[in-house]
Amino acid sequence: MIHVKKSIGAVLFMHLFAIISLSAQPLNSKHKFNHQDTLRGSVTPERAWWDVQYYAVSVQPFYTEKKIKGANIITFKVLKPGKLMQIDLQQPMSLDMATWNKQSLTVVRDGNVYYITFPATLPVGSTQTLELQFSGGPRVAVNPPWDGGWIFTKDKQGRPWMSVACQGLGASVWYPCKDYQGDEPDNGASLSITVADTLVAVGNGRLHNTNNNGNGTTTYTWQVVNPINNYNIIPYIGKYIHWHKDYPGLKGNLDCDYYVLDYNEQKAKAQFVQADSMLKCFEYWYGPYPFYEDGYKLVEAPHLGMEHQSAVAYGNGFENGYRGRDLSGSGWGKKWDFIIVHESGHEWFANSITSNDIADMWIHEGFTNYSETLFTTCQFGTEAGNDYVIGTRKQIRNDIPIIGHYGVNQEGSGDMYYKGGNMLHNIRQIVGDSVFRQLLLGLNKTYYHKTVDTRDVESFMSKHSGKDLSKIFDQYLRTVQIPVLEYKNNGSQLHYRWTNCVKGFNMPVKVTWGNMEIWLKPTEKWNTQISKNVPGELKVDRNFYIEVKKTE
Repeated sequence: MIHVKKSIGAVLFMHLFAIISLSAQPLNSKHKFNHQDTLRGSVTPERAWWDVQYYAVSVQPFYTEKKIKGANIITFKVLKPGKLMQIDLQQPMSLDMATWNKQSLTVVRDGNVYYITFPATLPVGSTQTLELQFSGGPRVAVNPPWDGGWIFTKDKQGRPWMSVACQGLGASVWYPCKDYQGDEPDNGASLSITVADTLVAVGNGRLHNTNNNGNGTTTYTWQVVNPINNYNIIPYIGKYIHWHKDYPGLKGNLDCDYYVLDYNEQKAKAQFVQADSMLKCFEYWYGPYPFYEDGYKLVEAPHLGMEHQSAVAYGNGFENGYRGRDLSGSGWGKKWDFIIVHESGHEWFANSITSNDIADMWIHEGFTNYSETLFTTCQFGTEAGNDYVIGTRKQIRNDIPIIGHYGVNQEGSGDMYYKGGNMLHNIRQIVGDSVFRQLLLGLNKTYYHKTVDTRDVESFMSKHSGKDLSKIFDQYLRTVQIPVLEYKNNGSQLHYRWTNCVKGFNMPVKVTWGNMEIWLKPTEKWNTQISKNVPGELKVDRNFYIEVKKTE
């Protein structure tokens, strides 16, 4: 942790850091794209003909050398004729061998991509197995989880502590795979981690096997049976202790397991009780936890936190807030642990419902940001939740649109968090709590364990709310303009319209005019509201993220 003196400059730095630091990887600042970006971010012909069914990843890290070696056995289904396959593995990692049906295959490197040639076109509809052996010194994380890679560090007692953080940067930073969010292994994955006998290795899902190798190392094999994002398959290696708890959830008892460094056991047990409240709230708003078969885990990590499926990374220091701070400034954000709530919220939005393209990452971050508001509401009431989400508006930069460039592994603005959350808060006001909850439940049921595009989410919410929300999505996701409600108050007549908006913007808004609470339905043309009385000044409901301008 970096300690900064509380000067004016330091306060500004911490404010800026809080805004930037929620972005998983620094991918929204790139303005020019190259051949490698297209290979990584698009469905190339060499990716399109095969579908991943299962990853069996094994890895052994070498702490002193900061190197790793391992294998990935990929089970895949042939969708259409093909024999040239793209496999992603970023430099300086090396793909040492590709084996199919006991045959070594021809491998050619193109930057961060390898092309593997099969001896013949594979039969459509068949299921095939490819073994890839890899080794090298992976990119070492600079500032995880935001500028990520492999983490080779030590705990407070000087013992090795290792993990990976690679969202956005990509799982191919350390193991060979099809590094594209739109193709998850349909039948799950296994992760075998070989470590020194003095350490413990934790992975996603359930512990399947522990094998003492008789040479001073032990191999821990973990398995998930549900589809999983590539970047979520993560090893944690350290001097961990473990405890278990059953949570009585909507689908029965949910296995909850907790892994922390041995010297943090007591304060972790006190802090992690918040997981029960989180699960209760999110199961109410979103539906059952999406991975009962794989269980829920919090694992202490050598970085702040990440949404690693069924093994959520936790590094918030066992204190409330975001590293002890309230990002909303409302006071409510220090009453709960930000990482437990936010990263666990991703189990629904990011891990169960996943965007095909990272350009649509607001689906992960906007909904999960709003889960913070829903949790605050669950615990402390509606107005507390409103205070929280409104308080986060000061973090919005309106620098570039929330949706990024498609096909080049490019996310949009970091505003996908706070602006995305406030957009959803607008929609909640318009449709009401009951319908809004049904939308969230419906999304999680319809797109359970599936990948989606922004248009899927937009059309679902419009259709099932009975309201055309398309212009709201266009305004807040695709522009940096904050709509302005312009009005003129002329005695008993109120004239109003939208400006600074997309063409056809028609979002209704709730206002108080004197002693009347009414809904206005502004358009880009002047509209008029008439009252028999002279009601007084106009006051817009604070829950709408808009600007208001009175004209003469």
